[in-house]
Amino acid sequence: MNFDLNIVPFSRRESFLAISLLPEAKERRKGLYLRTVRGGDDKFGEAFLIELLDRNNEPVSFDPIASPEKLRLETTHWAGHADICISDSRTVRFRSKGCGIRLTFFPAAYDYAYETDPDRWEVNSFTHGCRFMLTRLAGRMSMEVAWDEIKSSRVTAVFSADEETDTAEFAVEEFMTVMTPRSEWESFKEAVRLVQEDYGSWLNRTLTVPERWQEARELAAYITWSCLVPAEGCLTRPAMYMSKNWMTNIWSWDNCFNAMALVRHNPKLAWDQFMIFFDRQDESGLIPDFVNDKYELWNCNKPPIHGWTLSWMMRRTDFIQEEQLREVYGPLSKWTQWWFTYRDHDGDGIPQYNHGNDSGWDNSTAFNNGIPVESPDLSSYLIIQMEVLSEIAGLLGLPEEAAAWKQKADDTLERMLCHFWRDGRFTACRSGTHEVSEGDSLLLFVPILLGKRLPEHIRAALLAGLRDETRFLTWNGWATESVSSRYYKPDGYWRGPIWAPSTMLLVEGVAAAGDRELAMEVAQRFCRMLSSSGMAENFDALTGAGLRDRAFTWTSSVFLILGHEYTH
Repeated sequence: MNFDLNIVPFSRRESFLAISLLPEAKERRKGLYLRTVRGGDDKFGEAFLIELLDRNNEPVSFDPIASPEKLRLETTHWAGHADICISDSRTVRFRSKGCGIRLTFFPAAYDYAYETDPDRWEVNSFTHGCRFMLTRLAGRMSMEVAWDEIKSSRVTAVFSADEETDTAEFAVEEFMTVMTPRSEWESFKEAVRLVQEDYGSWLNRTLTVPERWQEARELAAYITWSCLVPAEGCLTRPAMYMSKNWMTNIWSWDNCFNAMALVRHNPKLAWDQFMIFFDRQDESGLIPDFVNDKYELWNCNKPPIHGWTLSWMMRRTDFIQEEQLREVYGPLSKWTQWWFTYRDHDGDGIPQYNHGNDSGWDNSTAFNNGIPVESPDLSSYLIIQMEVLSEIAGLLGLPEEAAAWKQKADDTLERMLCHFWRDGRFTACRSGTHEVSEGDSLLLFVPILLGKRLPEHIRAALLAGLRDETRFLTWNGWATESVSSRYYKPDGYWRGPIWAPSTMLLVEGVAAAGDRELAMEVAQRFCRMLSSSGMAENFDALTGAGLRDRAFTWTSSVFLILGHEYTH
């Protein structure tokens, strides 16, 4: 498998390091960059510009060929090349034949470089919050480092080929405090073999899909494998970032879809993805919007799909036993109660979103008339979550709590139907005034997740709306705003494009409502689109073209789940 470095970064499991082809931007030259994804999505993390050099140390053009285990850079004018391998979570190995390699570091803040011994230089990057050790392994290394009072104003490392072997080899190691020199290095060939073995093992445990989508399966497997970062800093467990492009955090509903794709064949890692936000839970019960190695964001949150996720995973693994249920019961209870305690300002028993971001559908037309918004998807998630808590309480020998959660779920369902069902459709409204929102958002169909808990006439109306090819259903799946709506935009984020999470939720909901034929049809359309357009953050509903970040993990995970469960 090969992939385009303009779209998909070259990286590996449990590493903050990545290599990308980047376009020209303010204060950045176009080129190939070694990056670090530490510190979240407020920075892109360019650390070193990578260039190939001829024998006169002049830059030469090259073609990149990227595979999971190795990145080859082939010179375009003679038979020279360089190979790059991320041999472990903190080490990038370089080897060139017939050409040299130049790394250019662009200092800022107090960044500096100094020689630790004749074959090693340390680059201390305040900008990236880490350090890099450059180590010569074969050939020659020359450094150009200029000092400007409090920092290095320029850092350039040139690695030239040995005259006898015509080969240069070196390593870049990332570290935080001190670096102990290695006593020996495995061969470059062995480093590549070990990475290939690691990815191969991951691929073998990746959900299977029909043969016609094998290339897409390999891409999805690579993206999910390569977007893992280690447990470090605020990350209490290994975390699957949404991307190693610019969405370099883990968000508190994105993690659920990645956990679901892992649970059959990698249940421990799936549990880590599911529980990581509960490790950071506030005493009030709130969980953060996102977390990375440096910090968490608390200004908004994401919807409580965690009970639905947990129930889905419990039906597909024996890993979740009493130990796991005891671990999650308290945090999930506090998270559920948080909504009723802190997000029901008008006291009507219907929790609210204070911002579109809280729903995950950031700019949905459900929020057109202002905030806070009461929306039926939120009540639906909470009903399911309380039913799951009732089930867990029963398994843990807590009958009174089981009964209380079940009663609250039933009461909320009755209240939700009275509150939101108007003139044959679900509505969303302003909290307090209950002014109905404008637009025709797919968000209002999420209650289909309740399946046969819904009255028959409501199920029938929702299914009819989801089958209507003049509203949401396109050749590629469900648009997030009706294509007939005056608010529809092809690249309008949640006002039109197709998304993996909305597709997954509604496919499962339609199946729960008894229409597996529609569920399979939409899953088929969605997977077919991804097999052509890749694993983008979202997609033009009419053309199927990938939009925004085009190497996204929850898209990859949902492709694997739907391809495995609904299209065989």
